Amino acid sequence: MLDGYHILTLTHRNAPLEAIGQAIVPADDAQQRLCELKSRFGWSELLYLSTCNRVMYLFYSPSAVDETFIGEAVSLIRPGLAGSEVAFIASRMRLLHGAEAINHLFEVAGSLDSLVVGEREIIRQLREAYDRSHEWGLTGDHLRLLMRFTIETAKEIYSQTGIGEKALSVVALAFMAMQKANLAKDARIVMIGAGQTNELFSKFLLKNGFQHVTIFNRTLEKAETLARSFRQGRGLPFDALEHYSEGFDALIVCTGATQAVVTPSLYRSLLAGEDSRKVVVDLSVPNNVDKSILSLFPVRFIEIEDLRNTARENLAHREREKIKAEAIISQRIYAFRELWHERQIERSLAHIPDEVRSVKERAIEEVFAKDFAKLDPAAQELVRNMMGYMEKKCVAIPIKAAKAIALQAQKRAMASKELQENASRK
Repeated sequence: MLDGYHILTLTHRNAPLEAIGQAIVPADDAQQRLCELKSRFGWSELLYLSTCNRVMYLFYSPSAVDETFIGEAVSLIRPGLAGSEVAFIASRMRLLHGAEAINHLFEVAGSLDSLVVGEREIIRQLREAYDRSHEWGLTGDHLRLLMRFTIETAKEIYSQTGIGEKALSVVALAFMAMQKANLAKDARIVMIGAGQTNELFSKFLLKNGFQHVTIFNRTLEKAETLARSFRQGRGLPFDALEHYSEGFDALIVCTGATQAVVTPSLYRSLLAGEDSRKVVVDLSVPNNVDKSILSLFPVRFIEIEDLRNTARENLAHREREKIKAEAIISQRIYAFRELWHERQIERSLAHIPDEVRSVKERAIEEVFAKDFAKLDPAAQELVRNMMGYMEKKCVAIPIKAAKAIALQAQKRAMASKELQENASRK
Protein backbone atom coordinates (compact mmCIF):
# COMPACT_ATOMS: atom_id res chain seq x y z
CA MET A 1 0.00 0.00 0.00
CA LEU A 2 0.96 3.68 0.13
CA ASP A 3 1.55 3.60 3.89
CA GLY A 4 5.33 3.80 3.41
CA TYR A 5 5.12 7.42 2.17
CA HIS A 6 5.40 10.14 4.83
CA ILE A 7 5.83 13.92 4.91
CA LEU A 8 7.17 16.02 7.77
CA THR A 9 6.54 19.66 6.99
CA LEU A 10 6.44 23.18 8.38
CA THR A 11 4.55 25.76 6.29
CA HIS A 12 3.31 29.32 6.32
CA ARG A 13 -0.09 27.98 7.38
CA ASN A 14 1.01 26.84 10.80
CA ALA A 15 4.18 28.74 11.68
CA PRO A 16 5.79 32.16 11.29
CA LEU A 17 8.37 32.35 8.54
CA GLU A 18 11.10 32.89 11.11
CA ALA A 19 10.37 29.43 12.53
CA ILE A 20 10.42 27.95 9.02
CA GLY A 21 13.85 29.45 8.57
CA GLN A 22 15.05 27.64 11.68
CA ALA A 23 13.91 24.31 10.21
CA ILE A 24 15.97 24.76 7.04
CA VAL A 25 19.07 22.60 6.69
CA PRO A 26 22.20 24.80 6.48
CA ALA A 27 23.40 24.78 2.87
CA ASP A 28 27.09 24.24 3.63
CA ASP A 29 26.58 20.72 5.02
CA ALA A 30 23.08 19.87 3.80
CA GLN A 31 24.09 16.58 2.15
CA GLN A 32 25.77 15.25 5.27
CA ARG A 33 22.91 16.24 7.60
CA LEU A 34 20.24 14.76 5.33
CA CYS A 35 22.18 11.51 4.96
CA GLU A 36 22.45 11.35 8.75
CA LEU A 37 18.73 12.04 9.08
CA LYS A 38 17.87 9.24 6.65
CA SER A 39 20.23 6.78 8.31
CA ARG A 40 19.30 7.68 11.89
CA PHE A 41 15.62 6.88 11.45
CA GLY A 42 15.98 4.00 9.01
CA TRP A 43 14.25 5.66 6.07
CA SER A 44 14.90 4.02 2.72
CA GLU A 45 14.43 7.24 0.70
CA LEU A 46 14.32 11.00 1.37
CA LEU A 47 13.56 14.18 -0.55
CA TYR A 48 14.18 17.60 1.03
CA LEU A 49 12.46 20.78 -0.18
CA SER A 50 12.82 24.30 1.21
CA THR A 51 11.15 27.41 -0.23
CA CYS A 52 10.31 30.85 1.06
CA ASN A 53 7.20 29.51 2.79
CA ARG A 54 7.79 25.85 3.60
CA VAL A 55 10.22 23.14 4.61
CA MET A 56 9.27 19.60 3.61
CA TYR A 57 10.86 16.23 4.27
CA LEU A 58 9.24 13.60 2.05
CA PHE A 59 10.45 10.13 2.96
CA TYR A 60 9.67 6.46 2.45
CA SER A 61 9.95 4.20 5.46
CA PRO A 62 9.42 0.42 5.54
CA SER A 63 8.59 0.72 9.26
CA ALA A 64 5.75 2.50 11.06
CA VAL A 65 6.37 6.17 11.87
CA ASP A 66 4.99 8.21 14.76
CA GLU A 67 5.59 11.73 16.07
CA THR A 68 8.12 10.80 18.73
CA PHE A 69 11.06 11.32 16.38
CA ILE A 70 10.27 14.93 15.36
CA GLY A 71 12.12 16.73 18.14
CA GLU A 72 15.21 14.58 17.64
CA ALA A 73 15.05 15.20 13.88
CA VAL A 74 14.94 18.99 14.38
CA SER A 75 17.92 18.80 16.75
CA LEU A 76 19.85 16.77 14.19
CA ILE A 77 19.04 19.25 11.42
CA ARG A 78 19.89 22.32 13.50
CA PRO A 79 22.06 21.28 16.48
CA GLY A 80 22.68 24.89 17.47
CA LEU A 81 19.05 25.60 18.40
CA ALA A 82 18.02 25.96 22.04
CA GLY A 83 15.74 23.32 23.51
CA SER A 84 12.80 25.73 23.61
CA GLU A 85 13.27 26.56 19.91
CA VAL A 86 13.41 22.86 19.00
CA ALA A 87 10.24 22.21 21.01
CA PHE A 88 8.39 25.10 19.33
CA ILE A 89 9.34 24.01 15.80
CA ALA A 90 8.51 20.37 16.52
CA SER A 91 5.10 21.36 17.92
CA ARG A 92 4.23 23.25 14.71
CA MET A 93 5.36 20.58 12.27
CA ARG A 94 2.81 18.30 10.59
CA LEU A 95 3.47 14.61 10.06
CA LEU A 96 1.39 13.09 7.26
CA HIS A 97 1.14 9.45 6.25
CA GLY A 98 0.16 7.43 3.19
CA ALA A 99 -2.57 8.86 0.98
CA GLU A 100 -2.76 11.99 3.15
CA ALA A 101 0.93 12.67 2.52
CA ILE A 102 0.53 12.14 -1.22
CA ASN A 103 -2.54 14.40 -1.26
CA HIS A 104 -0.47 17.13 0.41
CA LEU A 105 2.37 16.69 -2.09
CA PHE A 106 -0.09 17.02 -4.99
CA GLU A 107 -1.52 20.18 -3.38
CA VAL A 108 1.98 21.62 -3.03
CA ALA A 109 2.87 20.82 -6.65
CA GLY A 110 -0.45 22.26 -7.86
CA SER A 111 0.21 25.40 -5.80
CA LEU A 112 -2.94 24.94 -3.72
CA ASP A 113 -0.90 25.10 -0.53
CA SER A 114 1.41 27.94 -1.58
CA LEU A 115 1.55 31.40 -0.04
CA VAL A 116 0.41 32.56 -3.48
CA VAL A 117 -2.08 30.02 -4.84
CA GLY A 118 -1.48 29.37 -8.55
CA GLU A 119 2.23 30.23 -8.50
CA ARG A 120 3.88 27.78 -10.92
CA GLU A 121 7.38 28.36 -9.56
CA ILE A 122 6.84 25.47 -7.15
CA ILE A 123 7.12 22.91 -9.99
CA ARG A 124 10.67 24.05 -10.74
CA GLN A 125 11.50 24.02 -7.03
CA LEU A 126 10.20 20.47 -6.65
CA ARG A 127 12.15 19.24 -9.67
CA GLU A 128 15.36 20.81 -8.41
CA ALA A 129 14.77 19.39 -4.91
CA TYR A 130 14.33 15.90 -6.36
CA ASP A 131 17.38 16.19 -8.65
CA ARG A 132 19.53 17.38 -5.74
CA SER A 133 18.27 14.64 -3.39
CA HIS A 134 18.82 12.04 -6.13
CA GLU A 135 22.34 13.32 -6.78
CA TRP A 136 23.09 12.96 -3.06
CA GLY A 137 21.96 9.32 -3.13
CA LEU A 138 18.88 9.93 -0.97
CA THR A 139 16.10 8.79 -3.32
CA GLY A 140 15.09 5.50 -4.91
CA ASP A 141 12.33 3.87 -6.94
CA HIS A 142 9.44 4.83 -4.62
CA LEU A 143 10.16 8.56 -4.76
CA ARG A 144 11.09 8.44 -8.45
CA LEU A 145 7.67 7.00 -9.24
CA LEU A 146 5.86 9.48 -6.98
CA MET A 147 7.70 12.56 -8.26
CA ARG A 148 7.02 11.67 -11.90
CA PHE A 149 3.33 11.29 -11.10
CA THR A 150 3.33 14.48 -9.01
CA ILE A 151 4.68 16.64 -11.83
CA GLU A 152 2.11 15.12 -14.22
CA THR A 153 -0.64 15.93 -11.70
CA ALA A 154 0.51 19.53 -11.36
CA LYS A 155 0.53 19.98 -15.13
CA GLU A 156 -3.00 18.56 -15.32
CA ILE A 157 -4.18 21.01 -12.66
CA TYR A 158 -2.72 23.99 -14.49
CA SER A 159 -4.06 22.87 -17.88
CA GLN A 160 -7.57 21.90 -16.76
CA THR A 161 -8.29 24.68 -14.27
CA GLY A 162 -7.78 28.42 -14.15
CA ILE A 163 -5.92 28.30 -10.87
CA GLY A 164 -2.81 29.83 -12.39
CA GLU A 165 -4.62 32.77 -13.99
CA LYS A 166 -3.62 36.16 -12.62
CA ALA A 167 -1.43 34.48 -10.01
CA LEU A 168 1.41 36.60 -8.67
CA SER A 169 4.58 35.03 -7.35
CA VAL A 170 6.09 36.04 -4.03
CA VAL A 171 8.83 37.81 -5.97
CA ALA A 172 6.22 39.72 -7.99
CA LEU A 173 4.44 40.78 -4.79
CA ALA A 174 7.75 41.93 -3.30
CA PHE A 175 8.54 43.96 -6.40
CA MET A 176 5.08 45.56 -6.31
CA ALA A 177 5.71 46.52 -2.69
CA MET A 178 9.07 48.04 -3.64
CA GLN A 179 7.44 50.05 -6.42
CA LYS A 180 5.31 51.85 -3.84
CA ALA A 181 8.49 53.63 -2.77
CA ASN A 182 8.46 55.44 -6.17
CA LEU A 183 12.11 54.80 -6.91
CA ALA A 184 13.54 56.68 -9.87
CA LYS A 185 14.56 54.59 -12.90
CA ASP A 186 18.20 55.51 -12.29
CA ALA A 187 18.03 54.30 -8.68
CA ARG A 188 21.12 52.50 -7.44
CA ILE A 189 20.16 48.88 -6.78
CA VAL A 190 22.45 46.63 -4.76
CA MET A 191 21.61 42.94 -4.93
CA ILE A 192 23.15 40.37 -2.60
CA GLY A 193 22.87 36.84 -3.99
CA ALA A 194 22.49 35.65 -7.58
CA GLY A 195 20.29 32.59 -7.09
CA GLN A 196 16.92 31.79 -8.67
CA THR A 197 14.94 34.21 -6.48
CA ASN A 198 17.12 37.23 -7.21
CA GLU A 199 17.30 36.20 -10.85
CA LEU A 200 13.49 36.41 -11.00
CA PHE A 201 13.56 39.75 -9.19
CA SER A 202 16.09 41.08 -11.71
CA LYS A 203 13.63 40.32 -14.53
CA PHE A 204 11.10 42.66 -12.91
CA LEU A 205 13.82 45.31 -12.56
CA LEU A 206 14.66 44.99 -16.26
CA LYS A 207 11.04 45.03 -17.36
CA ASN A 208 10.44 48.23 -15.42
CA GLY A 209 13.49 50.09 -16.69
CA PHE A 210 15.97 49.80 -13.80
CA GLN A 211 19.52 49.51 -15.16
CA HIS A 212 21.89 50.58 -12.36
CA VAL A 213 22.35 47.22 -10.59
CA THR A 214 25.36 45.92 -8.67
CA ILE A 215 25.26 42.23 -7.78
CA PHE A 216 27.37 40.52 -5.12
CA ASN A 217 27.62 36.73 -4.96
CA ARG A 218 29.96 34.09 -3.56
CA THR A 219 30.35 32.66 -7.08
CA LEU A 220 31.59 35.64 -9.09
CA GLU A 221 30.69 34.08 -12.44
CA LYS A 222 26.99 33.91 -11.51
CA ALA A 223 27.02 37.54 -10.38
CA GLU A 224 28.66 38.66 -13.62
CA THR A 225 26.28 36.62 -15.77
CA LEU A 226 23.23 38.15 -14.08
CA ALA A 227 24.74 41.64 -14.17
CA ARG A 228 25.23 41.51 -17.94
CA SER A 229 21.47 41.82 -18.34
CA PHE A 230 21.68 45.46 -17.25
CA ARG A 231 23.26 48.37 -19.12
CA GLN A 232 24.91 49.56 -15.90
CA GLY A 233 25.23 46.16 -14.28
CA ARG A 234 28.25 44.92 -12.37
CA GLY A 235 29.00 41.56 -10.82
CA LEU A 236 31.30 41.54 -7.80
CA PRO A 237 32.53 38.85 -5.37
CA PHE A 238 30.79 38.62 -2.02
CA ASP A 239 34.00 39.57 -0.21
CA ALA A 240 33.94 42.97 -1.92
CA LEU A 241 30.66 43.85 -0.19
CA GLU A 242 32.28 45.26 2.95
CA HIS A 243 34.41 47.60 0.82
CA TYR A 244 31.55 48.92 -1.33
CA SER A 245 31.36 52.70 -0.90
CA GLU A 246 29.00 53.97 -3.61
CA GLY A 247 25.78 53.97 -1.58
CA PHE A 248 22.43 52.61 -2.70
CA ASP A 249 18.73 53.40 -2.99
CA ALA A 250 17.40 49.84 -2.76
CA LEU A 251 18.97 46.72 -1.30
CA ILE A 252 17.71 43.30 -2.48
CA VAL A 253 18.88 40.36 -0.39
CA CYS A 254 18.42 36.62 -0.86
CA THR A 255 21.14 34.05 -0.18
CA GLY A 256 21.26 30.49 1.06
CA ALA A 257 22.60 31.59 4.45
CA THR A 258 20.69 30.58 7.58
CA GLN A 259 21.77 33.67 9.52
CA ALA A 260 21.92 37.43 9.00
CA VAL A 261 24.26 38.44 6.20
CA VAL A 262 23.54 42.18 6.38
CA THR A 263 24.49 43.20 9.91
CA PRO A 264 24.10 46.76 11.30
CA SER A 265 27.80 47.42 10.79
CA LEU A 266 27.73 46.21 7.17
CA TYR A 267 24.56 48.20 6.50
CA ARG A 268 26.20 51.35 7.87
CA SER A 269 29.17 50.73 5.60
CA LEU A 270 26.94 50.24 2.53
CA LEU A 271 25.22 53.58 3.22
CA ALA A 272 28.56 55.32 2.54
CA GLY A 273 27.60 58.23 4.78
CA GLU A 274 24.09 58.75 3.35
CA ASP A 275 21.21 59.20 5.79
CA SER A 276 18.14 59.12 3.51
CA ARG A 277 15.47 56.43 3.83
CA LYS A 278 16.35 53.30 1.87
CA VAL A 279 14.30 50.39 0.54
CA VAL A 280 15.38 46.98 1.76
CA VAL A 281 13.80 43.82 0.30
CA ASP A 282 14.68 40.63 2.17
CA LEU A 283 13.46 37.57 0.25
CA SER A 284 15.34 35.10 2.44
CA VAL A 285 13.96 32.54 4.87
CA PRO A 286 15.27 32.94 7.49
CA ASN A 287 15.92 36.66 7.17
CA ASN A 288 19.35 37.58 5.81
CA VAL A 289 18.95 41.16 7.06
CA ASP A 290 19.36 41.80 10.78
CA LYS A 291 16.08 43.43 11.85
CA SER A 292 17.81 45.62 14.41
CA ILE A 293 18.64 47.78 11.39
CA LEU A 294 15.01 48.96 11.43
CA SER A 295 15.47 50.74 14.74
CA LEU A 296 18.87 52.16 13.84
CA PHE A 297 18.27 53.56 10.34
CA PRO A 298 15.37 54.97 8.30
CA VAL A 299 14.27 51.95 6.25
CA ARG A 300 11.28 50.86 4.18
CA PHE A 301 11.57 47.15 4.93
CA ILE A 302 9.88 44.48 2.81
CA GLU A 303 9.98 40.81 3.80
CA ILE A 304 8.02 37.72 2.85
CA GLU A 305 6.09 37.81 6.12
CA ASP A 306 4.62 41.17 5.08
CA LEU A 307 3.27 39.71 1.84
CA ARG A 308 0.80 37.30 3.48
CA ASN A 309 -2.16 39.69 3.49
CA THR A 310 -1.58 40.64 -0.14
CA ALA A 311 -1.38 36.96 -1.03
CA ARG A 312 -4.70 36.24 0.72
CA GLU A 313 -6.42 39.00 -1.25
CA ASN A 314 -4.87 37.61 -4.42
CA LEU A 315 -6.46 34.23 -3.66
CA ALA A 316 -10.13 35.26 -3.45
CA HIS A 317 -11.02 35.11 -7.15
CA ARG A 318 -9.42 31.65 -7.59
CA GLU A 319 -11.32 29.74 -4.89
CA ARG A 320 -13.63 28.12 -7.45
CA GLU A 321 -10.68 26.87 -9.48
CA LYS A 322 -9.13 25.51 -6.30
CA ILE A 323 -12.17 23.26 -5.82
CA LYS A 324 -11.70 21.89 -9.35
CA ALA A 325 -8.04 21.24 -8.63
CA GLU A 326 -8.89 19.35 -5.44
CA ALA A 327 -11.22 17.09 -7.45
CA ILE A 328 -8.38 16.31 -9.88
CA ILE A 329 -6.09 15.48 -6.96
CA SER A 330 -8.63 13.05 -5.48
CA GLN A 331 -8.82 11.17 -8.79
CA ARG A 332 -5.06 11.19 -9.24
CA ILE A 333 -4.47 9.62 -5.83
CA TYR A 334 -6.51 6.59 -6.86
CA ALA A 335 -4.59 6.45 -10.16
CA PHE A 336 -1.26 6.60 -8.34
CA ARG A 337 -2.35 3.85 -5.97
CA GLU A 338 -2.96 1.60 -9.00
CA LEU A 339 0.35 2.61 -10.60
CA TRP A 340 2.22 1.95 -7.37
CA HIS A 341 0.72 -1.54 -7.06
CA GLU A 342 1.66 -2.31 -10.66
CA ARG A 343 5.19 -1.15 -10.01
CA GLN A 344 5.50 -3.38 -6.92
CA ILE A 345 4.33 -6.35 -9.00
CA GLU A 346 6.91 -5.52 -11.66
CA ARG A 347 9.61 -5.34 -9.00
CA SER A 348 8.56 -8.62 -7.39
CA LEU A 349 8.50 -10.37 -10.78
CA ALA A 350 11.68 -8.74 -12.10
CA HIS A 351 13.54 -12.06 -11.91
CA ILE A 352 11.16 -13.82 -14.36
CA PRO A 353 12.66 -12.46 -17.64
CA ASP A 354 16.15 -13.62 -16.63
CA GLU A 355 14.89 -17.04 -15.57
CA VAL A 356 12.88 -17.57 -18.77
CA ARG A 357 15.86 -16.44 -20.86
CA SER A 358 18.07 -18.86 -18.95
CA VAL A 359 15.65 -21.75 -19.68
CA LYS A 360 15.65 -20.85 -23.40
CA GLU A 361 19.43 -20.68 -23.62
CA ARG A 362 19.85 -23.96 -21.69
CA ALA A 363 17.38 -25.68 -24.04
CA ILE A 364 19.38 -24.63 -27.11
CA GLU A 365 22.90 -24.93 -25.72
CA GLU A 366 22.53 -28.01 -23.50
CA VAL A 367 19.26 -30.01 -23.50
CA PHE A 368 18.71 -30.01 -27.29
CA ALA A 369 22.23 -29.02 -28.32
CA LYS A 370 22.89 -32.13 -30.48
CA ASP A 371 19.56 -31.94 -32.31
CA PHE A 372 19.93 -28.18 -32.77
CA ALA A 373 23.40 -28.62 -34.29
CA LYS A 374 21.95 -30.94 -36.97
CA LEU A 375 19.70 -28.19 -38.33
CA ASP A 376 20.78 -26.01 -41.23
CA PRO A 377 21.39 -22.28 -40.52
CA ALA A 378 17.93 -21.22 -41.76
CA ALA A 379 16.19 -23.73 -39.49
CA GLN A 380 18.37 -22.70 -36.53
CA GLU A 381 17.41 -19.06 -37.14
CA LEU A 382 13.73 -20.03 -37.25
CA VAL A 383 14.00 -21.94 -33.96
CA ARG A 384 15.77 -19.01 -32.30
CA ASN A 385 13.05 -16.60 -33.50
CA MET A 386 10.30 -18.94 -32.27
CA MET A 387 12.01 -19.33 -28.89
CA GLY A 388 12.46 -15.55 -28.64
CA TYR A 389 8.76 -15.05 -29.32
CA MET A 390 7.84 -17.65 -26.69
CA GLU A 391 10.23 -15.98 -24.23
CA LYS A 392 8.44 -12.62 -24.52
CA LYS A 393 5.00 -14.22 -24.20
CA CYS A 394 6.01 -16.35 -21.22
CA VAL A 395 7.32 -13.26 -19.46
CA ALA A 396 4.20 -11.19 -20.15
CA ILE A 397 1.56 -13.75 -19.14
CA PRO A 398 2.34 -14.03 -15.38
CA ILE A 399 2.92 -10.28 -15.02
CA LYS A 400 -0.40 -9.50 -16.70
CA ALA A 401 -2.23 -12.06 -14.56
CA ALA A 402 -0.63 -10.77 -11.35
CA LYS A 403 -1.61 -7.17 -12.18
CA ALA A 404 -5.20 -8.23 -12.83
CA ILE A 405 -5.38 -10.10 -9.51
CA ALA A 406 -3.85 -7.13 -7.63
CA LEU A 407 -6.28 -4.72 -9.29
CA GLN A 408 -9.27 -6.81 -8.23
CA ALA A 409 -7.91 -7.06 -4.69
CA GLN A 410 -7.40 -3.30 -4.60
CA LYS A 411 -10.97 -2.68 -5.79
CA ARG A 412 -12.34 -5.05 -3.14
CA ALA A 413 -10.30 -3.30 -0.43
CA MET A 414 -11.52 0.13 -1.55
CA ALA A 415 -15.14 -1.07 -1.68
CA SER A 416 -14.81 -2.53 1.81
CA LYS A 417 -13.33 0.70 3.12
CA GLU A 418 -16.16 2.71 1.53
CA LEU A 419 -18.76 0.44 3.17
CA GLN A 420 -17.08 0.88 6.55
CA GLU A 421 -17.01 4.67 6.13
CA ASN A 422 -20.71 4.72 5.14
CA ALA A 423 -21.59 2.53 8.12
CA SER A 424 -19.68 4.79 10.52
CA ARG A 425 -21.46 7.88 9.15
CA LYS A 426 -24.84 6.23 9.82
